Amino acid sequence: MSIKGKATSLDIAYLAGVSQPTVSRALRGSPMVNAETRKRILDIARQLNYKVDKNASSLRLRNAGTLALLFFEDPTTDDSLINPFFHSMLGSITRACALRGYDLLVSFQQLSTDWQADYEDSNKADGIILLGYGDYLEARHRLQRLVEQGTHFVRWGAALPGQPGISIGSDNYQGGLDITRHLLQEGARRIAFLGHASNHYPEFFERYRGHADALREAGIQAQAQLQADAITTEQSGYDAARALLDRGVGFDAVCAASDLIAIGAMRALHEHGLRIPEDVAVAGFDDIPIAGSMTPALSTVQQDTKQAGSLLVESLIALIRGEPADNRTIPTRLVLRNSSRRG
Repeated sequence: MSIKGKATSLDIAYLAGVSQPTVSRALRGSPMVNAETRKRILDIARQLNYKVDKNASSLRLRNAGTLALLFFEDPTTDDSLINPFFHSMLGSITRACALRGYDLLVSFQQLSTDWQADYEDSNKADGIILLGYGDYLEARHRLQRLVEQGTHFVRWGAALPGQPGISIGSDNYQGGLDITRHLLQEGARRIAFLGHASNHYPEFFERYRGHADALREAGIQAQAQLQADAITTEQSGYDAARALLDRGVGFDAVCAASDLIAIGAMRALHEHGLRIPEDVAVAGFDDIPIAGSMTPALSTVQQDTKQAGSLLVESLIALIRGEPADNRTIPTRLVLRNSSRRG
């Protein structure tokens, strides 16, 4: 086995049939590489008399002055594959980086890939901001891997006991409480909740807990038959509303865990001949740009994306500098429009 010139990790990767990051992990003994693959890589490295370039390594370890923003693909009606809520978040994060003298590297990831490994050796950025991660219970071990790797990262999401890393998120519980109180004040009594209500989707679950507590305040018990699972897409909201209608359970309002779910539900209600808000009041969560352009305009809970972007960047820079950083919760506010107002 011979290579013209000085052997590189790319040469080893080619001969071993693996990626260059896998070679880097194997050479430094990372447990992410199984024993058989590590042995093959080390054998090839010895045969090539490969030596790690310590000068190059030290250069890679210097601060890059760049933060990485990882989006996870969402099923959308357009080609963006980005949840519309994150569009405004992207703008606020970009501005916050610019104000602090950092460049921003934006990357799209699929939840099915080993995205947590991609930044371990590349050193393209000093830290990572995560927007969206799908099922939390499935993603948790990958977040834990980032912690074990010593990767600096923050994520947008609910702050949970014992969670890996730092989270910045909205007060989802208070938002769910406030919007349900509003629907009750408008005369609704059988309020359906559309969105997952389990630890798999913590933000939605917090919104559901607030919703259920608002009902309890009014002497109403939340009913399982008035809850339907949905993820943040219009189609999922449509399907969830159709499922409720097919059950034949009566309801006079919909509290949706996101605006996209609410918009899908509105389509299903219109198709069923129900008037909004006269027959069924509808409210969402997020205040995405299209919410105010719906017919009728959608009542919702607004999340402060400007403050969110600033806190995500500030917290990540603090981690990079070795300074203290904690979970942060941002207040929400109601934006009330015609979809829920009956007066």
